Amino acid sequence: MDYIKYLQKNISTVLDYTQTHFSLVLWAVGISLLLWIPLGMVITKNEKWANRVIGIANTIFCIPSLSLFAILITVPFLGLGRRSALVALVLYAMMPLVRNVYQGIKAVDKNVIEAAKGMGMSSWQILWEIELPLAAPVIFAGFRITVVMTTGIAAIATYIGERNLGRLIAEGLTRFNVEMIVVGALLIAIMAIAMDSILGKFEKRIVPRGLRVRRG
Repeated sequence: MDYIKYLQKNISTVLDYTQTHFSLVLWAVGISLLLWIPLGMVITKNEKWANRVIGIANTIFCIPSLSLFAILITVPFLGLGRRSALVALVLYAMMPLVRNVYQGIKAVDKNVIEAAKGMGMSSWQILWEIELPLAAPVIFAGFRITVVMTTGIAAIATYIGERNLGRLIAEGLTRFNVEMIVVGALLIAIMAIAMDSILGKFEKRIVPRGLRVRRG
């Protein structure tokens, strides 16, 4: 009951933090899709560059989130706030998106590709009309992972000036306020689960049942 009372007393602040958190996630995912899906498509044409790009993505992903945020705020044109948070989240999204696009396209049956070449299709026609549709389940799985991951990591951005749900957790820890911590953590979890569920329903509409990636 204490959690409900806290939520009722601070509903305007909680709603403001929720909106800011969702906005940050939306922008980060949108920018990531525009950057990393085309990059994943391009590197399928060159194995040497594919290894380099995926290696860079894996290295960035291994950097602790708080450390990456701290590094980015030292960049003059970024500083404290949303710009640094967006750059960090977009960089983290590179690994699941680029890797899944690359692996999804590379997993397409070679016999199908050879048949398309025999029909006179160009490499880019094969990519758009055959490889991408068949790779859609793997790419969509990477998209869902990115959304859930970004929603969680976005909470860390509170330490560089973002006023989102992570602030409830950070201030709750400082004040030893269990209600703040639980409410913040639950809302982030609910947001992540809700977006993943919505994407799951959307996936069922656009991806044929026989091509869907099985999730444990």
